[in-house]
Amino acid sequence: MKNVYTFIAFVGLCTTLFAQKRNFELSDFYANDPQLTQVVDSIYDSLTDRQRVAQMIITSAGELGKPEATITKLTTADAIGGVVYLKGSKEKHTQSIQRLNAISKKQHTLPLLFSMDAEPSLFASRIKGAKDVGKTIDIKTNAQSDAVVATINEELKNIGVHHNYAPVLDVSPHNEAIKSRSYGNHKDSIIRLANRFIQKTQEGGIIATAKHFPGHGLVKGDTHKQSVYIDGPLQEVDNYIPIIAQGVLSIMVAHITVQNNPIFGTAGLPASCSRRIVTDLLKDGLCFDGVIISDALNIMKAVTIIDNAPLLASKAGCDLILMPQNEEKTISAILAAMKEDAAYREQVAASVKKVLRLKVCSIDFL
Repeated sequence: MKNVYTFIAFVGLCTTLFAQKRNFELSDFYANDPQLTQVVDSIYDSLTDRQRVAQMIITSAGELGKPEATITKLTTADAIGGVVYLKGSKEKHTQSIQRLNAISKKQHTLPLLFSMDAEPSLFASRIKGAKDVGKTIDIKTNAQSDAVVATINEELKNIGVHHNYAPVLDVSPHNEAIKSRSYGNHKDSIIRLANRFIQKTQEGGIIATAKHFPGHGLVKGDTHKQSVYIDGPLQEVDNYIPIIAQGVLSIMVAHITVQNNPIFGTAGLPASCSRRIVTDLLKDGLCFDGVIISDALNIMKAVTIIDNAPLLASKAGCDLILMPQNEEKTISAILAAMKEDAAYREQVAASVKKVLRLKVCSIDFL
């Protein structure tokens, strides 16, 4: 029955927006806009607690993602807020997105947020048959970057993707997990090129994401395979200050453990699950008001060894929970924790409203 109420509220919202001829854009996300806030609050109020928490969950699709039958079931059950597309062909990605959009429309539920790791270095593997844009490490000028972004944005829009998990802000192409995905060794050029990538990506209507906070370039090892440590000072955090100032909409937090740091040590937890890093440092310390997304929680050894990692990531302050092993269990765990902790309940509400705001600013609701 709640879906009927959601649908009525949603139709009313769309009617209001149409009458006012108002489509929100990515540039509105950080604006002090009472109308946008009212729209977000109206959507939020129309949802059940379970539907609200589901907005934080991003599942996976594509050849390395979950089976289409599973994604269909999750979409029909209104148990996810979005889907990240991994390796696959343009045709299959497009067909999947169109099919899921049709399900959301039929179910009278909110549209899904579709995302992809469309970094220059990963682009060809994410969309088979797409134009090869080269490696991130080879981008040296604004003109090169602009041409790469134009190609990536065009492909993502044609497929139906809203959110790009790029660019990489990590220093050094020598880390096992980063390699050619980095802009290089020089901090100033990394910041300049990353900011250019973000600016042109978001001007083109695609959400950009700076990663991997608090810095994956100067560590040894690969979080896909093992726990990885920042030993001492956080040498790459300052790179994010100008990126945040320039208006990046989302930041991804890595599964890197911080040790031998008296202020920002993570007590054995990966940064993605540490409130000290996500809330105290990124949100409060660096004043980041955008959407914070965890790195993938399903296969990366640095985090799969942690019990209840998706819940811990949410409690740490992550707004989007990327690829939990079990979406329904994650929702149930968050709901249970909300019942026991009023402050956490308020935090979840803030996260959900940020996600809804991002959707309203990136997806055509009309």
